[in-house]
Formats: sequence, C-alpha cells, structure tokens
Amino acid sequence: MSNVEAEPAELTCTSTPGGVEVLTPRDVPLGGPRAMSVRRTLPQKQRSLIGAWCFCDHYGPDEVRMDVAPHPHTGLQTVSWLFTGEIEHRDSLGVHAFVRPGELNLMTGGRGICHSEVSTPDSAVLHGVQLWLALPDSHRDAPRDFQHHVPETVERDGAAIRVFLGSLAGSASPVTTFTPLLGAEIVLPAGTTLTLDVSPSFEHGVLLDTGDAHLTGTALSPGDLGYVGTGRTTLTLSSERGARLVLLGGEPFGEEIVMWWNFVGRTHDEIAAYRDEWQAETDRFGRVEGYPGSRLPAPPLPGGRLRPRGNPA
Repeated sequence: MSNVEAEPAELTCTSTPGGVEVLTPRDVPLGGPRAMSVRRTLPQKQRSLIGAWCFCDHYGPDEVRMDVAPHPHTGLQTVSWLFTGEIEHRDSLGVHAFVRPGELNLMTGGRGICHSEVSTPDSAVLHGVQLWLALPDSHRDAPRDFQHHVPETVERDGAAIRVFLGSLAGSASPVTTFTPLLGAEIVLPAGTTLTLDVSPSFEHGVLLDTGDAHLTGTALSPGDLGYVGTGRTTLTLSSERGARLVLLGGEPFGEEIVMWWNFVGRTHDEIAAYRDEWQAETDRFGRVEGYPGSRLPAPPLPGGRLRPRGNPA
C-alpha cells in the first residue's frame, strides 16, 4: 500500500527496549483516488519501530473503493493482511495476485519495486492492516520478491491464532524475512485469558482491531497498539466481550533509518535520489503491467534536509 499523504513527514527511526506503553492512533486521511482514512500507530513521535516493524496502518471496516496506482518502494517489505474484502495486486516483478482475509502477501522492495492495489468489484467493505518491515543494512538492496502464505489456525485456551510470520504457539510460518520477527492474528472469545510464551529478546506490539482487551493488565481501546519491551518470556491477553488482535514482535532493529513517502533509506541524499529515479522512470523500480492508468507522482521533498526522529532512549 502507498503512503499517499500530501505532505509526508520525514522520519529517522531507532529502536530501543522500553516498558509497557499504549500508542494511540492518529487518523490520516489519504487522498487521491482511494479517498479513505486510516488509523496510524507506527511511526509516531514516542516510538518509531517495534523490531523491524516500522509502519502500521489500520483501516476499516469501510465501504470504500481502493484504487492505488503504481507507486515505488525501497528498503522494506510490505505485509498485507485483510479481515474483510479482497484486493488485486500487481507489481514490477510480474506478480498478479490477490489479497484475501486470512492470507499473507509479503512483497520485498529492497533495491526498488513498484506495485498497484485495487479492490475487486465484489469488495464493498475493506478492513485490515498494512504493515512495513525495514530491511537491515546488509539486505536493504535485496532483489524484488513476493511470497504468499495461508497460515493454519491453531487453538490455544479457546483462542484462535494464525501465525503469518515467525513462530508462536507451536505454529511456524515458512515465509522468509531478514530479521527475527513475529506476526500473528489472535481472536479471543468472550471471557478468555490467554498466556503466550514469547522470546525475551523480542519487543512486542499488540494492535486491538475490534472488541475489548487487556495486555498484561493494561486496557486497550480499538485501534490502540500496546507496546511491551524486551525481557518478557510471556504475554497475557484477556477479553471480557471478545476481541481480534494483531501481535507484532521482533528483536530491536539496532539501526537508524530515514522514512519518507514510500521510501526507506539511510540519508537525505539517498531518499532524494530515489525520488528522482522514480520521477525519471528508471529501471530501479520497473513497471507494473496491466494497471489501466498512470503512476503516482512523487510529492515534493520538504524545503530543508530530512532530519532524524527516533524512539526515546
């Protein structure tokens, strides 16, 4: 998915262990042909990454038509996860695929890729999350790639768990990532308390999609992302009325990155060069075949140099 804010902010992100905190979302209106609003919890001023997770948009359920024209990415992997609806994906690797509920699509745009996303005609309602993973310096020029995975549903203490990245509750995803990571959808029936064994080297975030939930005793409202730092061997989730959550985790990233528009890089000059190459239609990003329209133009860079922002120490 594209970040189509008219004036995207520049961000330099670092990840450090911390305590438990609740990240409340900010509403971001996305213009252009998609004309929808999302709830963004990553990045923000108090926390920019959770492991390598550097971007989290939560949207719907909305009666909306998605039509995101071809747009570029560098230095990241995109993770598409739907609860409701269907989206058609095309990219410059030549992949033509569909995003469906309960199915993972992971696209790698290291050195450069572009793609389009269009909701299918029968998708009157869209509801899901769009997530980005920053690539470490050693792999940030990785070649274009696309992986699809349909995770099994495992039952644990009444909860239904789908692990789309990493491993949890005896279930493991075969999908390749470049840093140690965890991603899972968890559905808690009413009155459920679930305790999960997790890696103490990971920091974790729990996004509440619907319902009510507590993370290790801390209440979350729908749209909140509860953060837990490293050092914990268990996470406890509970719900009185039932809930659906997305659990994200990973080892602290340990590198600074600069994010602007749809690019992840390391310096202002690098981001500016990516923008110039996109505007010049170079081979770095390739072309999307089969999309009936023009590419998204890059917004103008800010007047000053892109300056760092990061997590508090």
